[in-house]
Amino acid sequence: MSGALADFHFLRASWLLFLIPIAILWWVKRPKPNSHSQSITGIAPHLAAALTLGAENGKRVYPIDVAMIAAILVTLAAAGPTWSRAPNPLVADTAPLVIALKVTDSMEEPDLPPSRLDRAKFKVTDLINARVGAQTALIAYAGTPHRVAPLTEDANILRPLLEGLAPAVMPKQGDAAADALPLAETILNDSDTPGAVLFVLDDLDPSQLSAFENTTVPVFFLTMLPNGQNIAQLNDLRTATVVPFSNDERDINRLERQIQSAYTAALDDDDRLDWQDRGWMLAWPAAFLSLLWFRRGWVIRLLLLSVIFAAPSGSAKADGWRDWFLTPDQQGQIAMNKKRYAQAAELFGDPYHKGYAQLKAGQYPEAAAVFTELDTPEAAFSEGMARIRNREYRPAIAAFETALERRPNWLEAQHNLDVSKAILDFVETTREQSDTGEEAGIGADDTVFDNEAGRGEDTTIQAPTEGAQAMSADQWISTIDTDMQDFLRNRFLLENQEQQQ
Repeated sequence: MSGALADFHFLRASWLLFLIPIAILWWVKRPKPNSHSQSITGIAPHLAAALTLGAENGKRVYPIDVAMIAAILVTLAAAGPTWSRAPNPLVADTAPLVIALKVTDSMEEPDLPPSRLDRAKFKVTDLINARVGAQTALIAYAGTPHRVAPLTEDANILRPLLEGLAPAVMPKQGDAAADALPLAETILNDSDTPGAVLFVLDDLDPSQLSAFENTTVPVFFLTMLPNGQNIAQLNDLRTATVVPFSNDERDINRLERQIQSAYTAALDDDDRLDWQDRGWMLAWPAAFLSLLWFRRGWVIRLLLLSVIFAAPSGSAKADGWRDWFLTPDQQGQIAMNKKRYAQAAELFGDPYHKGYAQLKAGQYPEAAAVFTELDTPEAAFSEGMARIRNREYRPAIAAFETALERRPNWLEAQHNLDVSKAILDFVETTREQSDTGEEAGIGADDTVFDNEAGRGEDTTIQAPTEGAQAMSADQWISTIDTDMQDFLRNRFLLENQEQQQ
């Protein structure tokens, strides 16, 4: 609240000068109480008071008072009061977050059953689910930090990688939290909006504290310790927010509030963003007061209340009044702001906004079909996002390549293109390893693919024709005979070797 008051100002302060003629007009037009300088004699005092005109003027509220209040509200609205920045409509409206998870032997302690590490994974999963539509990246660190997943809005990418983390996959034991912080900052630099870093840990080497004292990125700590225990060295770290573990949702809710507050504060310091005009909030009470003013006695109040309570309650006409004042795209944007993405997709008339709402709502095939019909680089980029979330990696690659053709040197599109190729390579590699069928239980009548011949081609699985249902992408992935821990261990070892060279 104090931050909002500090940032409060008017976008068009010159409009406030109109308050002067409004005040003068109110003073001139408002009826003045009658002067009773001449006392009435020869009549009882109570009769004199009842027969004197204007005796009650000092207690009345005149219609001119209501009109002036409405005029003041309109003037303030025209001046453009504001106290926060307007978020970029082309990026997520929540802060990107990099989660740095400590993966050491100490995190295997069973004092938080089944272990500190397992409970930490549960908490990270809960936080990802609570931040639907927000970008989240994952880092694992012990003696060395390693990027597990880049910033993504797809929780399905993060979950299997998170489950595969264990001390055994880390190439070096230790506490390299100070090295994990610059890696997290590097990941956040790829985002268009300011983000934050969350460390999930059970201890911190005092020698690592100096790295956190000079960082400009908001840093949060979720301490995985039982019975309200804390990490003593974090008490002296003024630049970070420490949230202790709880058995319920209090720690997750607090983290959400703190991360969003830091995001809002960072937006206020971003001069590239416009200030959000809040004047519309004053226009509604001004309009209501103007309706009450034009009839003497304000009988219109009763008429308005009668209309409101006597209006039909049928669901088909419940929101019909919105069409009188708002276009379909405006209604869709209101639904988007409230994170009602499926409803926004139905309301939007603009094709790109409609497809973007479908993308946010998880309607990936429908969103991709909409973006395919558009010829802008943003549409091709969004099509690639929809394709990759629907596990259509090859069409996603083609879409990102199209986006780069329409807008060369687009860093975000190039990054997503590289990620799509890496995912496709991983899927095809694991498919090749599982195509032998030695441990998959493939029978004599089943079909397998030659490792080299099948690479680079779409995979087709022929299912029984009677009483069979198509396999989902998650079901197919679960049938791959590959251990995620082996994948992470080999990748981390390779990264560690490259860093030492």
